[in-house]
Parts: sequence; structure tokens; C-alpha cells
Amino acid sequence: MRRFRELIEGRGGMLLPLALIFLVVISALAVVRTKHENRVLVNQLNGMRSEKERLNMEWAQLQLEEATLSHHARVEKNAREQLGMTEPHDYVVVSSKP
Repeated sequence: MRRFRELIEGRGGMLLPLALIFLVVISALAVVRTKHENRVLVNQLNGMRSEKERLNMEWAQLQLEEATLSHHARVEKNAREQLGMTEPHDYVVVSSKP
């Protein structure tokens, strides 16, 4: 106990206040660093939320486009006009034996 007291009161009793000031400064720097990291992460989060919203809108547009392009009447029209396909009238069933 005496040794601890000597350590604290050493150099005119300034060791303890200097140690406490040092710890307060370190703590303040840690708070500043943490706040900065928090701001950076919040900005990243907001950017990602904006990107998510943009991608959701693009996805909805693509789904609508897919539904339009795959509509049965449109597919049939393109098959007839562009590919010259017609609906078969006579069916021939060919079976193969293994």
C-alpha cells in the first residue's frame, strides 16, 4: 500500500492527475473516432437503401416487360408473322421402340 502511495504521490503528486488527463484524452479521441465511423456507416447505409430502391423499381419494370413479351397472343402473332408457323391440323404420332 505504501509503495502504491509513493507511486501516486511521486514527482510532487502530479502522476495521478497526469494519468487521468491522459485517459480522458484517449477516451475523447475514441469517442471522436467512433462518431466518425458511425457517420461513414450511416452514409453507406443510406446509399445502399437508395440502390435497393432503384433495383426494386428496375425489377418491377423487368417483370412487367417479361409479362408483356410472353403474353400468349403476342407469341402466337410473332410465330405466325415472323417465323411463318401455323397450327397443325393433322396430327401424326410416331412412336419409337427401344
